[in-house]
Amino acid sequence: MDGTNESTQGNFILLRFSDSPHLERILFVVILIAYLLTLVGNTTIILVSRLDPHLHAPMYFFLTHLSLLDLSFTSSSIPQLLYNLNGRDKTISYTGCAIQLFLFLGLGGAECLLLAVMAYDRFVAVCKPLHYAVIMNPRLCMGLVSVAWGCGVAKSLAMSPVTLHLPHCRHRRVDHFLCEMPVLIRMACVNTAAIEGTVFVLAVGIVLSPLVFILVSYSYIVRAVLHIQSSSGRHKAFNTCGSHLTVVSLFYGNIIYMYMQPGNSSSQDQGKFLTLFYNIVTPLLNPLIYTLRNKEVKGALRRLLLGNREVGKD
Repeated sequence: MDGTNESTQGNFILLRFSDSPHLERILFVVILIAYLLTLVGNTTIILVSRLDPHLHAPMYFFLTHLSLLDLSFTSSSIPQLLYNLNGRDKTISYTGCAIQLFLFLGLGGAECLLLAVMAYDRFVAVCKPLHYAVIMNPRLCMGLVSVAWGCGVAKSLAMSPVTLHLPHCRHRRVDHFLCEMPVLIRMACVNTAAIEGTVFVLAVGIVLSPLVFILVSYSYIVRAVLHIQSSSGRHKAFNTCGSHLTVVSLFYGNIIYMYMQPGNSSSQDQGKFLTLFYNIVTPLLNPLIYTLRNKEVKGALRRLLLGNREVGKD
């Protein structure tokens, strides 16, 4: 074989969960319901945060972008998965695979950094409350969000072409339900040590560095909360920390497991379910964890639905 990548001349075959055909029927129904709920939940957060003036604050500005990322992240792969689960056509075009990989890498990287930005927002709110409005000004908030999006796109631009141009030597069977980087690397018929090393370096920069920043930020937050005299104040602050850290754990845990060991070391079946988890479960839970349990958001929803600006003032 000459090592040319002949996948560019045809479709990739997504094997999905081929060993469990009965499981696929159940997954179709479960994933469809979860996807619809994800669309409704995150779209609601975006609309409420934009339309209600009471939520025009940095925290909800960042939550709006998180919901937008979750919508885009989930929609980059779940519709294709539903299509493949429901029919006999299990293929995806080379162009479709490239777009899916680009969006998956870019949006995932942006979300890692946005979670770090949100941790910084909470750090300023708890540790420097008197200076919060000055520090978290609109210009800084827009700049931080732009950096998160920009770095995610840059990471994807760096890794997508390299991954797609690995020679597959006529191998077109993708043992996954989407075109994910670790799987495409495993398909290569050449030594991938160099690209795996590059992936590891980028993972340190895009994944581990923001995670370290989040943990350091919350160490200062916990120290500040412990000095709060009011028990209700401490409880409110810890609830805010707990919500964010829960989502950080769900998202980062899966990302680190998948991308810090992109080669053959992880179980492929396990990898499929982990990918499915952070594709659909985390975006589904984010609105619930962050905002739908928030009194301000509940009040905003009632005001928008009932048209009464006085509703929700407890």
